[in-house]
Amino acid sequence: MQETAARATASRVIPFDAAKLDRLMEDAGLDVLVATSKHNVQYLLGAERAIFFDYMDALGVSRYLPVLVYPKGAPEKAIYVGHRLEAHQRTVAPPWVPQLRAESNGSVDAITRAADLIRDAGVSLRRVGVEMAFLPMDAGRALADALPGAEFKDALVVLERLRAVKSAEELAKLKTASELVIASMLAVIAGHGRGTTKQQLADALRLAEANRGLTFEYCLLACGSSHNRAPSSQHWEQGEVLSLDSGGNYHGYIGDLARMAVLGKPDAELKDYLAEIEAVQRAAFAAVRPGAMGGDIYVAAERQLAQITQRDCTDFLAHGMGLVSHEAPRLTAKGPVPYDDTDARQPLQAGMVVSIETTMKHPTRGFIKLEDTVAVTPTGYEIFGEGGRGWNLGGNAL
Repeated sequence: MQETAARATASRVIPFDAAKLDRLMEDAGLDVLVATSKHNVQYLLGAERAIFFDYMDALGVSRYLPVLVYPKGAPEKAIYVGHRLEAHQRTVAPPWVPQLRAESNGSVDAITRAADLIRDAGVSLRRVGVEMAFLPMDAGRALADALPGAEFKDALVVLERLRAVKSAEELAKLKTASELVIASMLAVIAGHGRGTTKQQLADALRLAEANRGLTFEYCLLACGSSHNRAPSSQHWEQGEVLSLDSGGNYHGYIGDLARMAVLGKPDAELKDYLAEIEAVQRAAFAAVRPGAMGGDIYVAAERQLAQITQRDCTDFLAHGMGLVSHEAPRLTAKGPVPYDDTDARQPLQAGMVVSIETTMKHPTRGFIKLEDTVAVTPTGYEIFGEGGRGWNLGGNAL
């Protein structure tokens, strides 16, 4: 891309809080940031992901590697190196980055071009922040060779803290994603009944989400007394419960929710069990407000868990949501995804988003779960996608 086109982007509005990023980099001891994950590049670039590489990274003998370089305190010297196959896309909607080169061919080529450009910019390269989990070894070695003497540090926490509080636009996308996932689930439940396989249900949910403008990410589903949530040839039969847990992506932002269904009418026991789960969810919601400690969500949920009849087979989990599942705020060190519970001891802030989920693995009635996406508002909380919380009836169960 021509230098004149690159210079023309310099006056565009930076889509993130550059002053906040500068403070985070200063606290972490970073002079320059090199982002290479698709989600962080999307966030920093303020633009849609490369169309050709939205679903894949591998190409030929290498892989797609977007590289965004941000020098602390010098956004006017920021650089983006993209693949040559995204050049047309970046011409149609030029992002803010002053130097934009959509001309690389693979991981080593991209990182080498970025290193050459940042050296020429004359910024300090003594302490370089990289995404260790998202920098392939060949590119990492090439970057180290290109910047001899630089100290490389992991910038994952810096970028997570930057993204932890969502903008109004981000919140709107998360709300849309959540509502569309719920609408897709309810349509699939209503349209399928006795004898439908779990694989057919998963395929139908994929199509339902795509038809509503979502990128389908996953479907975990269990039916009957089984706790196995993989799509399979197992049939959903009369009287059995069905748990649907799915992630749908809307312009990069993930709606992650779970709802329940039954073929036939739910009996009193099933109603009681789902009511117990709902009570735990509501107790956790009530602890969500700005200024409250993140760990208060667990305190409230565990207090309610202790009062339910099925507490021995019921678990609670809360985690951050956004461009990544299980991003900040991080509220537990004992969940299924290992990380530190940093935010349990920090106050919640308006704009943070939390997934709250309660799961009962009953030995005879099966897998019963509710999962909700909850945003911290200036006065409390808002549930994104609140529909379908009760026992939804399968298509032939009327």
